[in-house]
Amino acid sequence: MSLHTWLLYLVAAIGLSLTPGPNSLLVMTHGALHGHRKTAWTVAGGAVGFAALIALSMLGIGALLQASAHALTVLKLVGGGYLIWLGIQLWRAPPIHLQADTSPADARRATLFRQGLLTAASNPKALLFYGAFLPQFIDPSRPLLAQFIVMTATFVVVEVLVEMLLALLAQRIRSLLQRVGKAFNRVCGGLFVAMGLALPMTR
Repeated sequence: MSLHTWLLYLVAAIGLSLTPGPNSLLVMTHGALHGHRKTAWTVAGGAVGFAALIALSMLGIGALLQASAHALTVLKLVGGGYLIWLGIQLWRAPPIHLQADTSPADARRATLFRQGLLTAASNPKALLFYGAFLPQFIDPSRPLLAQFIVMTATFVVVEVLVEMLLALLAQRIRSLLQRVGKAFNRVCGGLFVAMGLALPMTR
């Protein structure tokens, strides 16, 4: 992976991590209820879950690329279409509302870790999304394993940093998202549509 491609991937990964999803809602809830230090275990569980999903996506991508020389082009087109569809869905989604958490205030670290892990790993949409997103940045002329390792490590580090920031700012983010949640969804949705249109044309 070239430096230019990695920088594009880094920007995209940051944008994806800032997009609302099940894990970000869980982290914000735990951050508000338990504080950012305990919520670090929730974030760690989510990071393990995301890494597992990315690994599964990469295994499928690698097998497909070995089977067909034109597979990457097909993946780019299909993935671009999926990103556009996801952007439209996000545009139409209602504003985010944090639900009350009924877990005890002194929740164990293992429980928080398990909740973060299961929330990430049990989301089939994430597996499909990574399968659509990752091929946009693959250079078939370079070793796939090294690219996969770089992409996984980059995304997990970005996700951890973003989610820890969400935990630190949970109280403020709660009120902010409830005020401007619809506009935030439309901005993120528009970015996904733009990415879905532009990335399949890149080389």
